[in-house]
Amino acid sequence: STGGPAAVAKVLAGWSAPPGCAIVVVQHIDRDFAGHFAKWLGDQLVMPVRVIEDGEPLSAGAVLVARTNDHLVMDRRCRLRYDAAPRDYVYRPSVDVFFECVARHWAGAALGVLLTGMGRDGAAGLLALRRAGKTCLAQDQASCAVYGMPRAAAELDAAQWILPLDEIGPWIRTRLGGASEHTSPLNLQRNPNV
Repeated sequence: STGGPAAVAKVLAGWSAPPGCAIVVVQHIDRDFAGHFAKWLGDQLVMPVRVIEDGEPLSAGAVLVARTNDHLVMDRRCRLRYDAAPRDYVYRPSVDVFFECVARHWAGAALGVLLTGMGRDGAAGLLALRRAGKTCLAQDQASCAVYGMPRAAAELDAAQWILPLDEIGPWIRTRLGGASEHTSPLNLQRNPNV
């Protein structure tokens, strides 16, 4: 959504592919631009970036980008698919739809991050992830281009952590075992409602 591409690039800047870690990006973008977005993002990052093909298994080693105007879903066998339903969701692909599928079908550890954007998409899905025992982050108001989606997540108490954009990537890398000298617990804001 608004400000999302630059925010995603900022979060993933300087990463190498974490072993065994799948990274999926669901960005509100028209299918005609998804390939361009993936190429642009790949030019910004160390990790390879590619668009998700319908039916492929969830895999590590690259940043996977949703590429259609349909919703990205993950089935019981952890295959990534595109589905037009639910048709009444305005934002496509919907972050809510993907997060809810992950909450339902992924038994392992997962981390959901909701970045800047208009509307409420992603907030209910982030809450589903949290209720499924996953780790959930949202971007803070001060660093958002538009504080819509993260605000909705904070209002639902879906985000366990609310962080400035500059701290999200280092915080995640620290959790994955790759500490960064730029990570400072003083800059992290625990959601006071959790």
